[in-house]
This record gives sequence, structure tokens and C-alpha cells, in this order.
Amino acid sequence: MQKPPEWRGSTVQVCGLWPFAIGAGTPMTGVPLGRHLHTGASLCCDPITWFTRAHLISNPSAFILGKPGLGKSTIVRRWAVGLAAYGVIPMFLGDVKAEHIDVVRALGGQVIPLGRNRGSINVLDPGGALAMLQRLHGEHRRELADIIHSRRLNVVCALITIVRGSPPTDRESTILDRALHVLDEHTGGRVPVMGDLLQVLRDHPQEVRTVALDRGSLDRYREITENLEVSLIALSGSGRFGNLFSRATTEQIQLDRPVVFDISAIDEGDVDVRAAALLACWDAGFCLVDAAHILAEELGVRPRHYFVVLDELWQALRSGTGMVDRVDAVTRLNRSFGVGQVLISHTMSDLLSLPTEMDRMKAQGFVERSGMVVCGGLPAKEMPLLDTAVTLSDREQALLESWQDPPAWDARRGMEAEPPGRGKFLIKIGGRPGIPFHLDLTEAERHINDTNKLWHLPGQRV
Repeated sequence: MQKPPEWRGSTVQVCGLWPFAIGAGTPMTGVPLGRHLHTGASLCCDPITWFTRAHLISNPSAFILGKPGLGKSTIVRRWAVGLAAYGVIPMFLGDVKAEHIDVVRALGGQVIPLGRNRGSINVLDPGGALAMLQRLHGEHRRELADIIHSRRLNVVCALITIVRGSPPTDRESTILDRALHVLDEHTGGRVPVMGDLLQVLRDHPQEVRTVALDRGSLDRYREITENLEVSLIALSGSGRFGNLFSRATTEQIQLDRPVVFDISAIDEGDVDVRAAALLACWDAGFCLVDAAHILAEELGVRPRHYFVVLDELWQALRSGTGMVDRVDAVTRLNRSFGVGQVLISHTMSDLLSLPTEMDRMKAQGFVERSGMVVCGGLPAKEMPLLDTAVTLSDREQALLESWQDPPAWDARRGMEAEPPGRGKFLIKIGGRPGIPFHLDLTEAERHINDTNKLWHLPGQRV
């Protein structure tokens, strides 16, 4: 490119001169997304590249907000395809609408179905990490064993919270902690399932009785653990959860392929079951990522990079009091190197409609801690809520409001026109001015972004 002419002058000679007639160009590092709405400049962006190469964000994460039907999932699929070309492995940890299956299959990935009589996931062997534990030695083995134990305890407490609608007591958490330590000794190297944990509780080993403070009375022990036993029974094949958590994992995640957990078979009305399945999938994926990085250190090889997508965050947060802490613990990586994370929800109201003020503040932190926030069309009432986490100018707020307007009627074609906000998003990084853009789909990827297949007439082309 030809170098532009340069002139130099003193502050007296060029006082008041502002030669920059237009703003700076959009970043060109990362996955191509589309074009700037005002300048037409190409925009390249993704949370991993902007963290590792462009150094534009402080951590490789993103939060996507927007009303349904405007393209939030399309952005995620574009990122998945682009990052897969860079060698990053996409992981869709819980697909409630079966909308990410096509992209995973197109990338040669793995589809794991879950649901009643469809597939099970064993939360006591998160991500199949127990098999990887056998390949480690010394400090690495102890480190992964601690991670597995803490994740087991957290996800079991989270599932109990969903079963009851309230978290287990401090005493019950301590009992579960000790029972999980005893569990591996009782299974003799076999991978345990939820029924084994229930049996440890019923066998009342001395280590568990000691932390239960039964004062030497077996009757008192049974009274103390009765509610905990009822909750574990509900997770061991009885009740509305069926065999979802009571059996060995039907199909383990493969480390070297894209993966999606398909939980679309769980009915939308089974809110608690769906929330529990989401948490179990998230825990399995994150534990496996932890294990993969520790194993890479043990073998002295370069660790793989992963792109983790967590959709429908609001469903998990609303499933019981205190779930914000459980979700935060599940999705927090001990080793964040090489892992990009995306959280998706509809509105800030989803996060701030939790029952306690403390939970609402912690949920808002999911947005505040994200490296970038991508906003689609949002109603006007959302702007004060969003502004508490992301600084928005009046013009940016007006832009987001205009994108959520309903489509107009196209009299010429006799149908509704495309919604004005479909494919339009605003990227916000801290307090910097946002980047408004339109996501442009190529013909090669339209088939993986058609989420309305069931509405097409036989033989109708999209």
C-alpha cells in the first residue's frame, strides 16, 4: 500500500486542526462476521483471537443478549466454523432446540443425545475424567483428583437444589463431601453411579457418621440424613428425572472432535429436568477440558484449544435459590488457557429476575466479567438494566431498541418482511464505542443455520 503524504507543523501553525474525518477501521483479526453498518468495512471478531492475538479483551469470553429469532445462535455457529478452521474444537454443552446439530455434523463432530430412555450422563464421572486420571502420576494425578472431587460435589449439590428448589444445608454438604471420598473405596476401581452414592449414605460408614454428628446414635444418623436420602433417590432412577443421571454415561466426549449434547428430547415443560441436564452437560465439558490440559502437561504436548458454548443460561439460574453460585462454580475453569467461553441469554431481565438481591448481583457479574458483550435487538425497558453492566450511549440504546421492532407487512409479496433487527448486532468492549454490524451468511452455511426446518412444506426450498 502506498504511503500517504505527511506534513509536520507546530501547535501554533496547526492549532485546532483535526485531520481524522472518519473513525478508525474495524478490527481485521479473527473470524469474519460481516460488515460495519455505517462504513461498510469488514469486521473480523471472535473471543479467542481478540484475546490471544489482537489483545483487545482481557479474557477469552463473550456474553450474547438479544430477543429470540434475531440470530444469536447464528453468531455462535459462525464462530464455531471459523475457529474450527483455526484448529479450535467447538463444544456445544446442551442444545435444547437441536439447532447446533447440523453444524457439528458438518464439522465431522459428535452428537450425544440425552433424555429419558435416550441417553444418560453420569455426574460422578464428569466427562469421563476418571479414565484420564488413571493415566496421570504424582502431582498431576492429585490435582485432577481434587478437580473431579470438587466438581462432583458441586454438581450433586446443584442437582439436589433443583430437586428441592432450595440448596442442601451445610451439614448435608459436609456429609456429601465425606461420602464422595468414601465412595471410590467402596466401588473398588469401578466407575460409580448415583445409586452407589446413595448406598454409601445408607451403609452409614464411620467417616460419614462422624461428620454427621450423630453422637453415636444410628437412629439420629438416619434422622439427619433422611432428607438427603430422599433427594438422592430422586436422582437414582426414581421420579421425574428417570434414568438421566442414574446410569453410566451412554457416550463419552471425544477430545479431538467438535461435540454437541442434544437435550431437545426433554420437554420444554420439564423445566427442572432441562435445567439439571444443562448443568450436567456443562460440568462434564468443563471437567474434561481441565483433565485434557493436565494430561497435556503430563505428556509434555501442546494442549488443544476449545470453544465452549453455554446456551439458555437463564433456565439453569431460575431452577432454584442459590443456583448462581453453582453455575459459577461449574463454568469456572481451573486452567483457562486455550479455552474460549460464550454465554447466551435473552435479556438482562432473565438474569435479574432471581429471588434474592445477592443472586441478582452475582448473575449480573456474568455479563460484567465477559471479555465482550454482543447485543441484538432489545426492548427499551432493558436499557437501564443493561447499562448497569455495559456502558451504552443514547444512540447505541436507540439502535438496539430499533432492532427489536416487529417486521412490517410486505404487501407486494403478501407476507411479513424480514425483522429489521435480524442479523444486526452491537459489539461492546468495556466503555469503548460499540461496533454495529450485520452478520452476512454465505450460501455454504445457510443449511446449518435454518432453524425452522419443521415449518417448511414438503419439497419447499429455503
